[in-house]
Amino acid sequence: MGEFAKLEVDGKTYEFPILEGSEGERAIDIGKLREQTGLITLDPAFKNTGSCASAVTFIDGERGILRHRGYSIEELTEKSTFLEVSYLLLYGELPGKTELERWVEEIRYHTMLHEDLKRLYDGFPKAAHAMAVCSAIVSALSTFYPMDLDPIDDDQVRLSTERLIAKLPTITAYSYKHLMGQPFLYPDNRLSYVGNFMRMMFATPCEVYDVDPVVERTLDLLLMLHADHGQNCSTSTVRLVGSSRANVFASISAAINALWGPRHGGANQDVIRMLWAIEKEGLSARQFVDRAKSRDDTSRLMGFGHRVYRNHDPRALIIKSHAHEVLRSLRHTSKLLEIAIDLERIALEDDYFIERKLFPNVDFYSGVIFEALSIPMNLFTALFSMGRLPGWIAQWVEYHSEPGNAIGRPRQLYMGAKHRPYVPIDQR
Repeated sequence: MGEFAKLEVDGKTYEFPILEGSEGERAIDIGKLREQTGLITLDPAFKNTGSCASAVTFIDGERGILRHRGYSIEELTEKSTFLEVSYLLLYGELPGKTELERWVEEIRYHTMLHEDLKRLYDGFPKAAHAMAVCSAIVSALSTFYPMDLDPIDDDQVRLSTERLIAKLPTITAYSYKHLMGQPFLYPDNRLSYVGNFMRMMFATPCEVYDVDPVVERTLDLLLMLHADHGQNCSTSTVRLVGSSRANVFASISAAINALWGPRHGGANQDVIRMLWAIEKEGLSARQFVDRAKSRDDTSRLMGFGHRVYRNHDPRALIIKSHAHEVLRSLRHTSKLLEIAIDLERIALEDDYFIERKLFPNVDFYSGVIFEALSIPMNLFTALFSMGRLPGWIAQWVEYHSEPGNAIGRPRQLYMGAKHRPYVPIDQR
């Protein structure tokens, strides 16, 4: 006999099974709560509610642990690549040599966009936010591949997955080129996944572009660090939209829009806005830190602390050294970057932040790296989307493999007016 949790309502006692995950996390299964008691639970923002049982990603925020399919993020980023981690997330195991070569080749094969799809960019204003453009283009992919949209056909899902992972870097790079008024470059499939993206972003037809290997490795690392992060807002969106049997392109388009929100994917942009504000006011990093510590000041230190991690963000520990390596490689200095480096140093040494466990998170370092690469701020979240894409798809596929899956339909506790008669307009 397993364990049960007891709930007493109106003098009656009900039992609900306690389940235990593979890492020891426990949950009360209330799937039959309303059926047995007539009650529902109320949990605003789902802070205490598990929406699914997943085998993709394990997070322990108290201990600063992040694992994909059982593999630690530290070991993956040290020994693997983004495309290999993508395969792991999607198919549950690390690929063998032949499998990885075939996977990489399949991604390369699909990097181009249909010429008619490229013309859609002409309809967007030059200043259109990259997330709006990426979401629209990803959604439009479903109109170009109508024969491969069945979410329960494994072959169609596999092909759509390859197309999405291959094409999102192209879609993102073209969003940048549209903003800059520069010509779109066709993918060069002799390059790596990230190298190809960098060339499409930064090269022009009139000059030779050489991919900086340090920057290439760091961007690949950033994509890996963002590849999946459990049931966050955008991932939950993918599962919920997918539960209606919407195709994967529509579901990923919805996830991009969810990630666009400043509470979710905009944290690295907030870091740069903070640095701009510090520079504009002529403050030193120490002066701003003192402001942030003061109860009489509303200044906030952005890019420090994390809602999930109550200790160090393991992703930040990994990217920290690479951030400094990129700055050295680019020989790029600016007042903004000097302030960022000083903020990091002060916060890591200051007892106020150490006691509150407010350490730099992955958004702090990614924002600094993107700024050093001169990437426009409205593209920051689009690059986040590129990294999160395999996790989104893996979660979407996992939902469809669950036995007895049903369309997502949360309940509500109605707090509005009771029944009342309609009043004719001349009597109001």
